Amino acid sequence: MVSRVGLKDVAEAAGVSITTVSHVLNETPHVRVSPQTRQRVQDVAARLNYRPNRMARGLRTRSSGMIGLLTEEIATTPHAGRIILGAQEAASRHNLTLAIINSALMADADERREDVNALLDRHVDGIIYATVYHDVVSPPAELRSVPAVLIGARDRAGQVPSVVPDEQQGAHDAVLALAAAGHRRIAFAGNSDDVPATRGRRVGYLTGMAAAGLTVDPDLIADAESEPLGGHESASRLLAAAEPPTAIFCYNDRMAMGVYRALNDRGLRIPEDLSVIGFDDQQPIASGLFPGLTTVALPHYEMGAWAVESLAAQLAGTPTDGGSQPLRLPCPLVTRSSVAPVRTGPPSP
Repeated sequence: MVSRVGLKDVAEAAGVSITTVSHVLNETPHVRVSPQTRQRVQDVAARLNYRPNRMARGLRTRSSGMIGLLTEEIATTPHAGRIILGAQEAASRHNLTLAIINSALMADADERREDVNALLDRHVDGIIYATVYHDVVSPPAELRSVPAVLIGARDRAGQVPSVVPDEQQGAHDAVLALAAAGHRRIAFAGNSDDVPATRGRRVGYLTGMAAAGLTVDPDLIADAESEPLGGHESASRLLAAAEPPTAIFCYNDRMAMGVYRALNDRGLRIPEDLSVIGFDDQQPIASGLFPGLTTVALPHYEMGAWAVESLAAQLAGTPTDGGSQPLRLPCPLVTRSSVAPVRTGPPSP
């Protein structure tokens, strides 16, 4: 068995006291250590592969150096890896460890409370609560016993800081991109479920049309289930309009899949006959469609990183605002091959 290198070993090898080693490696403020001694201690610690004893430090500081990430089945969704990666890399920068618990999507209040308590039993210093859908939630009261942050949702009580994607801005920019390509009859294949993302993306479509100086035709808005079959249904209705669209902005990439199929069924080509933009940048859908789907990306990595940075600030004693108004992160447009300048004539039959 290889023995663990301790402060005493570093001190003996560097020819200094254990106290000096502790001050250097813990970066104790307001303690005078010469630059030469500080460098020698750091070099010896690296050569001996010294690693701090987190458990012992935790007993002294009453801090575990661990934060919890509680999710609602987000760890099994295609885009969740970006949230986890953003959180992990930010945690590493702050010398924090991330513990993940995956909760059921439709978990009841007792199940959510048990999940929070499971993290608290592990003495986490703070908790990130991530939801699959952009929504308004009532997190368990136990969550407020430590610093906490929400990802993708807003606290109904307005007490927990949160970060959400700016759905409205993303949709707005998508419409402007289609208008910049010369499109005037821009349709919206919307989601029939009344959730914050539905409302935000619809408002973004309307404000984008207004900003482009375009009139909204009610016949060019078709809501359906936010899945491929719903996209196919919406596209079929839109193409049957007296004046069909030259471009379709889709609520999400899954609906865009159905739009692709509906256009193919009619012998229409993307983007030559009709341009399409999705939302989510969900992989492998967006890049796997042919042609590649221009879409709006959700800032998953950035939300994960921001959540950890917010927790780290709270743990350092920096005051933070409550959750009455979530931070909205921009949703950038990802350009691929599904948008082209508008045709001068009608679509081919």
